[in-house]
Amino acid sequence: MSDQISNTTVAQGAMQMFLEEYCAAGIQALLFDTDDEVMSLHIDMHELLEFNHELAMLLLESPSKFLPLFNIACLAAQRSLKQQTTVSDSICTVKEDAQVRVTHLPNHPTLQRTRIPGSEDVGRLLSISGTVIRTGLVKMMETHRVYSCTKCRGVFSVNAEVEQYNYIPKPVRCLVPGPDFCNSTAFVPADSAEDSQRCVDYQEIKIQEQVGRLTLGTIPRAIVVVLERDLVDKAKSGDSVTVTGVVTCRWRPVVAGERPDIAVVIRANSISVLSDQASQIAITEELREEFRAFWAARAGTPMRGRDEIVASMCPQVYGLFYIKLAVLLVLISGVARSDESGLRVRGEAHMLLVGDPGTAKSQFLKYAAKLVPRSVLTTGIGSTSAGLTVTAVKDGPEWQLEAGALVLADRGLCCIDEFGNIREAEKSTILEAMEQQSISVAKAGIVCKLNARCSVLAAMNPKGKYDVHSSLAVNTALSTPLLSRFDLVLVLLDTHDEQWDAHVSSFLLGSRDGEEAGLGSDGEQDVWEFDRLQAYLAFVKTAFQPETTPASEQVLTRYYQLQRQRDTLNAARTTIRLLESLIRLAQAHARLMFRNKVLLADAVIAVVLMESTMLSA
Repeated sequence: MSDQISNTTVAQGAMQMFLEEYCAAGIQALLFDTDDEVMSLHIDMHELLEFNHELAMLLLESPSKFLPLFNIACLAAQRSLKQQTTVSDSICTVKEDAQVRVTHLPNHPTLQRTRIPGSEDVGRLLSISGTVIRTGLVKMMETHRVYSCTKCRGVFSVNAEVEQYNYIPKPVRCLVPGPDFCNSTAFVPADSAEDSQRCVDYQEIKIQEQVGRLTLGTIPRAIVVVLERDLVDKAKSGDSVTVTGVVTCRWRPVVAGERPDIAVVIRANSISVLSDQASQIAITEELREEFRAFWAARAGTPMRGRDEIVASMCPQVYGLFYIKLAVLLVLISGVARSDESGLRVRGEAHMLLVGDPGTAKSQFLKYAAKLVPRSVLTTGIGSTSAGLTVTAVKDGPEWQLEAGALVLADRGLCCIDEFGNIREAEKSTILEAMEQQSISVAKAGIVCKLNARCSVLAAMNPKGKYDVHSSLAVNTALSTPLLSRFDLVLVLLDTHDEQWDAHVSSFLLGSRDGEEAGLGSDGEQDVWEFDRLQAYLAFVKTAFQPETTPASEQVLTRYYQLQRQRDTLNAARTTIRLLESLIRLAQAHARLMFRNKVLLADAVIAVVLMESTMLSA
């Protein structure tokens, strides 16, 4: 059977049968699309394996040969289906340039990769997951050039060679098919009506390995992905994507005396953008039932259940219950709102930790970055404005945009350590990203807007010794617009308390001899495993969209009014953003408590956390 399938004609017939049986709806969408918006037909590799295992294996092993056959089979299937319909030609048209896109490769390490493929994978069809760090301009690529022989008057075409950067070599002799070869070397480019059909859209992007899936100390590698036709502009910088394509080599023309420049690239066949965090974490139905059973068993004492989850947050740090709770609420965040006019109120919460050295600020940042599947951890001392937002990079004769930390953390978390060491010019660049959740770029003739829908978790040391009698703006030397964008600003002071020091030292030494330090102790509580906590956070963030109740709204509104009427008004904190921050924190606590309603208790917790910020301010 495999020998028969390897025959081109037999394989093309089998492909047409598969398309007519499994993809009839997609072919109809191609035929009846009058705006040329649908120009590709997606096929599921699992269905192809079920239909004909030998054909699927040949497609995986020799995609350069069998993918063009699939395109021809798609054209034949369109014509066959059109003959069966009685609709006029103006409504039902055959798409000559329709492309077959292969998706959902089997979940096998050789087919679905998280690491960049090497030279041993050249010629294979595989899927790779990564983050887009650079997008090039959309260009026109000439797919073939038509020549006319001056001797036999025949016409033939020469295809562009992808391996040589789409270079079209000039033929050395006449290539007109037929019994008599004239072998002429005199030919000229033909003037035909198909000039406009020789070019297709073309774009190059660069994807990088996902940092969260790499081992410690491994530098993420990147690879160039070639997008053609309707795949261009499908992904932007910062998007998490899964690319299915053929691994090929590219090289420049060889120059005497210079080393050849050969690079491995992926010629994409299909691309899908993974915008949701939950899609990167496997949340099974068994896990969902486990979470529901956990809260059902603690229906009478829900706060104890919450304390168990909070105790599992950063277990290597002793105590600091409210800090752990605040970090969890920032990771979960609230619900984004959009009205009919297009105005969007962010749901992502931001938090700033200000504290003396040795108060576990960096530990919280590192643990939070591990918990969120899409996160970026950077330090302020080595970050520039371009490194945080977008860099303009010159690649050959063109300028391209390369995503920075805030863009790469889109729909995730951006942790910035040593926040106070960022230069003043760099701090102003993140103002738009924190509130409008986007970054406007006007560099090197490129004007665009990129998404930066991420939570910012920052940590910094105070300027000198923290003075409890001075305002937060004086202690941190941060501007009022920047401070007002943080939902929570918590201060960690290294107080010289003998009892606290005894508890911490006992915890670090592993003796557990000290008494319980109240609610913040992690000693005797059931600590969740890391994977379970990570899955829980991803699940509650997508499964619940909490709505406020009249009781909770009354508490939040009254607290906001009282803060505005205080004599010691702090301009950096008591803006309208204070009320939005309270709503976000209350919604995040409701999600943490596994419910869709913001109750009075959630509003009280939000007020307690905000009051600790106000006291420090």
